[in-house]
Amino acid sequence: MFHRIRALIYKEFLAILRDKKSRIVLIVPPIMQLFVFAFAATLDVTHVSMGIVNLDSGKQAYELVQRFRGSPTITDITFLPSETAIKDFIDNKRGFMVLSIDEQFSRLVDAKLPATVQLILDGRRSNTTQIVAGYAASIIQQFNNDLKANIGIKEQPVQIEPRNWYNPNLLYYWFNVPSLCGILTMVETIVITAMSIARERELGTFDQVLVSPMSPIEILIGKTIPAVIIAMCAGSLILLVGINLFGVPFTGSLLNLYFGMLIFILSIVGFGLFISSLCSTQQQAMLGSFIFMSPSISLSGYATPIENMPEWLQTFTYIIPLRYFIVITKASFLKAMPFDAVWSNAWPMAIIALFTLSGATWFFKHRLD
Repeated sequence: MFHRIRALIYKEFLAILRDKKSRIVLIVPPIMQLFVFAFAATLDVTHVSMGIVNLDSGKQAYELVQRFRGSPTITDITFLPSETAIKDFIDNKRGFMVLSIDEQFSRLVDAKLPATVQLILDGRRSNTTQIVAGYAASIIQQFNNDLKANIGIKEQPVQIEPRNWYNPNLLYYWFNVPSLCGILTMVETIVITAMSIARERELGTFDQVLVSPMSPIEILIGKTIPAVIIAMCAGSLILLVGINLFGVPFTGSLLNLYFGMLIFILSIVGFGLFISSLCSTQQQAMLGSFIFMSPSISLSGYATPIENMPEWLQTFTYIIPLRYFIVITKASFLKAMPFDAVWSNAWPMAIIALFTLSGATWFFKHRLD
């Protein structure tokens, strides 16, 4: 039995590694996707364009405008002649927001009376707008604090000193790259396994495997082990790139991370083999892979917190292996997750792997009968 499985594993490696296209697919796309997603899929807003309508020629209005001009996150300021120009500015997406200062602002401030300014924000880009509004609120709050100190208004001696644990500078790479390690490992695994049986059916070599003395379970084991090894190597490559090129600190245990990665890959292999046994061509297998990957990424908590999803939709996330592995990768990178915490996220993936591999085995045998 072991001799037959070893021979099939050797055949699988030869089929993948001898094909130049397969070698390129295994190495180049994951690295390219890592760079594209790490640089493009970012929520950091560092180059803000805004407009300013300043109808006040007084000192206080000028000082507030200079605060915005001196902000390192605001790189492009357009001075609008009147409030009627705001609509065209926002409609044509020339900036994220407009600061409007009326002609009474400086007079009210000098008289120690409440004064207001208006922020007009582009609600079509809701996430970016919220971040930009936070920047503007911070600038205005600092202006208020300095103004109160200059004119002698006493404040309560309470100050906020924020400290960000695990990511002190709130670098988005530190959040994004560990998550991408899980996502790209999943993509690599599902593509390899989904294409495995479908490729042999399309090339006509699968019939040769069926007439061999190997049982269906032995065939699936021989298909699973090469996929697991290749996926572990791909995950390791992404891990090295994240640490050495992106500079994301790894504070946890490699042994714990690889333990979670192994169980995660086994659960994904079960889905991939199920798709592969269901499809007759590589094109069908590729389509089935994308159908699986899209909801998996959406429901994993990578882009949006699971807690923000409707309760009925949160239930479906429990059958998504990526949900648990993203927790393991981020915590292993940033907070040195201990083994008991890794295990609490690994055992649900082990149950998923048990069901998916068993289901793939049953379906494979059923298709052969």
